[in-house]
Amino acid sequence: MGVIRTIEVELVKQLDKDRILLLTGARQVGKTTLLKRLHSHLSGKKYISNYFTLEDPQLLSDLNDHPENIFDYIDKNEQGFRYLILDEIQYLNNPSNFLKYLYDQYCKSIKIIVSGSSAFYIDKQFNDSLAERKRIFTIYPFSFSEFLRAKNEDKLSNKIISTSYLHTNEKRKLLKPAREKLMRYWQEYSVYGGYPSVVLEDDLSEKKYMLKELHQSFLKKDIQDAGIKDEPKFYALLKILASQCGELTNYNELANTLGVSHTAVRHMIYILEKSFIIRMVAPLHKNMRKELTKMPKAFMYDPGYRNALLNSFETLTNRIDGGSTLENIFFSETVKSGAEEIQFWRTQDKKEVDFIVDDKCGFEVKMHTSNFKPIKYSKFVEVYPELHLQPVGYNEDEALDVLDFSS
Repeated sequence: MGVIRTIEVELVKQLDKDRILLLTGARQVGKTTLLKRLHSHLSGKKYISNYFTLEDPQLLSDLNDHPENIFDYIDKNEQGFRYLILDEIQYLNNPSNFLKYLYDQYCKSIKIIVSGSSAFYIDKQFNDSLAERKRIFTIYPFSFSEFLRAKNEDKLSNKIISTSYLHTNEKRKLLKPAREKLMRYWQEYSVYGGYPSVVLEDDLSEKKYMLKELHQSFLKKDIQDAGIKDEPKFYALLKILASQCGELTNYNELANTLGVSHTAVRHMIYILEKSFIIRMVAPLHKNMRKELTKMPKAFMYDPGYRNALLNSFETLTNRIDGGSTLENIFFSETVKSGAEEIQFWRTQDKKEVDFIVDDKCGFEVKMHTSNFKPIKYSKFVEVYPELHLQPVGYNEDEALDVLDFSS
């Protein structure tokens, strides 16, 4: 039933925990597949497990009438603990009240597992009444190691995830013998990204079509649900942000360019973040007068999605925006590797470090690590001596940095 996702191990660990398990993330990243895999896992263990999708209009209508109507679909009197798996929970009129009711009444006999298409719905409809009742997991497009599994390269995938670049360089010894093969795969991944259906498609023209469909059709659902009135300007904003990955985001300039208010720009960016298309990365600061503390940078979760927006499917070394593209991929892989906090550092005189990860490490992403000059970062080292700073390179004969940070 599809590619084994790295997050599945943690999800299985949560099956006996006394909380609602909620999977969220962008559309088409594989949430439904994960729910079905969990259902299959539980059924294989002889547990009572029921899977439903709220795209079923009759089920949706019944559950909107009252949560107890779920027992028209499952046997309330059946002996033993059961698992109730509900896909697309955001379609309910009030998913928060529905889940709170079932949890409060039946948590001793029913474990609830649900999915929601985007965090936008979670913010709006999952209120504080579920604060101590739920555990949220964000599902992203495939990481590079998951991409390799999808290509039936399990041994290479295991080497990629064997240890983390954030802690050690030992992985380099494992990866060097397979460098040529890995780089071929990595080039495909960097161009077409990690959306599962795109990865599993072999035809390159079809990959491009599918990525554009993700942008044009599936994001449109989020736009409509969010009540965005001016779709052309929303799409124009997204394209601008895609072209400016890694650059400071000036909300006033964007508002002037699009001919909308500053508030409208912030609202559209909010929707894009809650739909898991982009993430705004904030600057690290220690109350230094010369550090920029207001303007964030925009990055995208999937390189293929970004390339579809820009209609640019060239490999890194053939792109005029190769540097920013590499930065964006580093961001994406770092998020998928489980980093909790990602920031950058920049002063008004343009001294900069690309990424600060979990307040532990600083990374400067370079096409060639020979361009990394430690003297340029002396101020950063002086202010943050506790943060280990190192370059991450791509186009090197020996170094495998760009693979080392993949998860």
